[in-house]
Amino acid sequence: MSENLNWWKEGVFYQIYPRSFYDSNNDGIGDLPGVTQKLDYLKWLGIEGLWLSPFFESPMDDFGYDITDYLNVDPIFGTLNDFDVMMAKSNELGLKIILDLVPNHTSYKHPWFQESRSSRDNPKADWYIWRDAKPDGSPPNNWCAISSIKKIGSAWAWDETRKQYFLASFSPVQPDVNWRNPEVKAAIMDVLRFWLDRGVYGFRIDMIDYLSKDAEFRDEPSSTLEAKDYISTAVYHLNQVETLQYVHEMRQVMDQYPARVTIGETAYHHPLEQLLKFTEHGLDMPFNFRFTIAPLTKAFLESFVKTYDTTFGTKAQPNYSFANHDVLRATRLGDPGARLAAMLLLTLRGTPFIYYGEELGMENVDVPPERRQDPFVSYESGGTRDPNRTPMQWTPGPFAGFSTTEPWLPLGLNYATINVEVEKQNPNSMLMLYKRLIDFRQSHPAMRQGHMTVLDFMGDVYGYTRTVNDDQVLVLLNLGDVEETVDLPDGEWSLQISTLHAQADTAVLSPLPLQAHEGVVLLKKS
Repeated sequence: MSENLNWWKEGVFYQIYPRSFYDSNNDGIGDLPGVTQKLDYLKWLGIEGLWLSPFFESPMDDFGYDITDYLNVDPIFGTLNDFDVMMAKSNELGLKIILDLVPNHTSYKHPWFQESRSSRDNPKADWYIWRDAKPDGSPPNNWCAISSIKKIGSAWAWDETRKQYFLASFSPVQPDVNWRNPEVKAAIMDVLRFWLDRGVYGFRIDMIDYLSKDAEFRDEPSSTLEAKDYISTAVYHLNQVETLQYVHEMRQVMDQYPARVTIGETAYHHPLEQLLKFTEHGLDMPFNFRFTIAPLTKAFLESFVKTYDTTFGTKAQPNYSFANHDVLRATRLGDPGARLAAMLLLTLRGTPFIYYGEELGMENVDVPPERRQDPFVSYESGGTRDPNRTPMQWTPGPFAGFSTTEPWLPLGLNYATINVEVEKQNPNSMLMLYKRLIDFRQSHPAMRQGHMTVLDFMGDVYGYTRTVNDDQVLVLLNLGDVEETVDLPDGEWSLQISTLHAQADTAVLSPLPLQAHEGVVLLKKS
């Protein structure tokens, strides 16, 4: 049986934050054997692609996004053999694992950087980005680091040994590597091959738009103390034309392995036309983060979704997510809003990404100051990222079945009711809503391959059809606080899924009443 080359367009992705998924050795921290033990659950849920956040060797100054060895597993997560066992089990279940690639920077403790900083004439002296101070001793230019929305500082850090500044676009413990050096580029390409040879199906590439910087290191024409504005206005620090060539070269490596996917994290605020440039050079999906930072309103959906779908068209694969390891969970929208988000995520044209625990309705936990772990301030939330990284809630038992000992972060107070074991038994739970939506998506070609037509409805109702051949689905979302009555398009329709109750496959008549904050999926009878 030939492999489905479009699996990443038609399947559902699930992001696992390994520290918080399942603890197999009872040290309070999730690990790769823990992921392996829970793969059957993900298969049951209907997941096809698994994105694992970094588990590579790291001092954990940024919990794995600061790497000291790209080719090994950090001992807190297990071993390379544990990784291979996980891969074998995922292949057996038909699950496809993609990894986080962090190619812009390493840890300052990486052997590459330790050698690079040791002298100006060592073999790796040019593996990172070094510049002399200005005559007054100040940094080489006005580029900013973005680890905090409140007080972003210089992107340059002083090294006493070399008597030079090194570029660290995110924090001083994460120095930027020099992609203009062919040896650096070759080393990163070898990282790709190492993991591809072990069977991974692709990479989510961290901050891909930062790979190349202005060769003349010119000052930004305008700088600001708000990180998102700095990113959107910077013209020299990121988004250089050479980056597109680097993307193309990564694509050439990926193409040596069939059915592999590249997903690029770019800054959250880029114009759509800018994202398309990445796809023209071989990036399969530039991540779309708009749903993670925008209100869930009809006005926003009308202004964004149709434009996004039309702009990408057949040129690139649309994709959607409501949360990730850097931004708050969808329960920030309230329970009805999170249910509407689930329906949107799994019915829009494009690839959906579920962040672990979203399918349960896990909340953003108010982590007390004495339990906080995140060393940086998120430039998106303006605060710690710990609330959306808390342990997965598996059972109503001690420590939510995540571990037999105190987890590295506190659990949500409602874990006794918001967990896999309990929600599997409740047809009206968030988990079973996700399950119904994913099952419906898998069983209807219109949901995986159909084109999308946004319809015009009165009031706060947002709706669209998905159609392929004689398979047509209508999605209606009442985003308002009052009941709305909707005139249905011509034809006979049956209710398949509601966000508010488990009743399904019942005939409906026009006009159809929609409760406040209710979403429905209707199927047209052929």
